[in-house]
Amino acid sequence: MKNTLRAALAAVALSTSALAGAQTTLLNVSYDVAREFYKDINVAFAASYKKSAGKDIKVDQSHAGSSAQARAVADGLEADVVTFNTTTDVDFLADKGVVAKDWRQKFPNSAAPTTSTMLFLVRNGNPKGIKDWDDLIKPGVQVVVVNPKTGGNGRMAYLAAWGYVRSKGGSDAEAAEFVGKLYKNVPVLARGGRDATGVFLQRNIGDVLVTFESEVVSVDNEFGKGKVDAVHPSASIVTENPVAIVERTVAKKGTAAEAKAYLDFLYSPEGQEIAAKHNIRPRNEAVLKKYATAFKPIKLFTVEQYFGSLGEAQKVHFNDGGQFDKLYTVGK
Repeated sequence: MKNTLRAALAAVALSTSALAGAQTTLLNVSYDVAREFYKDINVAFAASYKKSAGKDIKVDQSHAGSSAQARAVADGLEADVVTFNTTTDVDFLADKGVVAKDWRQKFPNSAAPTTSTMLFLVRNGNPKGIKDWDDLIKPGVQVVVVNPKTGGNGRMAYLAAWGYVRSKGGSDAEAAEFVGKLYKNVPVLARGGRDATGVFLQRNIGDVLVTFESEVVSVDNEFGKGKVDAVHPSASIVTENPVAIVERTVAKKGTAAEAKAYLDFLYSPEGQEIAAKHNIRPRNEAVLKKYATAFKPIKLFTVEQYFGSLGEAQKVHFNDGGQFDKLYTVGK
């Protein structure tokens, strides 16, 4: 009897193991403030994939500062896909041979299914009366931002401040002076976008947080509505959210088709709708129009307008010894 029971249990264990082995698991390595968005995307994608392909699939997530994540993948973290907030982090992996050199051609919109922009979160009631970028350089105003060396959130905040001066007809020299003053008002550089939110709301440091537009929804969900007010500046930068298949991993795991299906889902009407609900700007014009009230009109400028490309901005501003190092060292 005992032998029969053991055999039955062994058969069940073997069957369970086989079923577990049949389920494909993908790893999406992403930027800090996208965790809630991709949590919803993963559930919806799994249901969609089961319906279309008849197979179970699970997507695991990893989140930190975008650049730190890119380095982790380069060092061996087995991501099937990367979903970042700056193209330079994907280019870094392309240079390492981890993603395809022509990754931009693999998906529509130069492989960026969504965009965002930078705005300000201030404490409820906006006690410092912050309305635009000029208010961030006033004496006594503390600004929380991400370190541009570790996160795309920080790079885009820096470029948005610089581009704001240029958008008003200012020179690069005037922009450098302005950004230098802004960083003198930065009490601490956060590691990533979610860390910056924690500094602002949990450690109660700073008067204003410069972050992605999508963080408004995340803060309301995590900390409760009424903790912060969103302030849309007069001008800000278009930030693209690029995606890529990690060729090194999918070749090893045999998950290329699943990884492509996952990233394709981001472009689907359902995926675009989920993005809009998280205050991430969809590319789909019909979905964008549907959520028009959520996305306030801002004078938007692109990286290319004032910096040539994100790669050129990286060399001039964020590489060691670049403009940021000079400004921040002077500022401190």
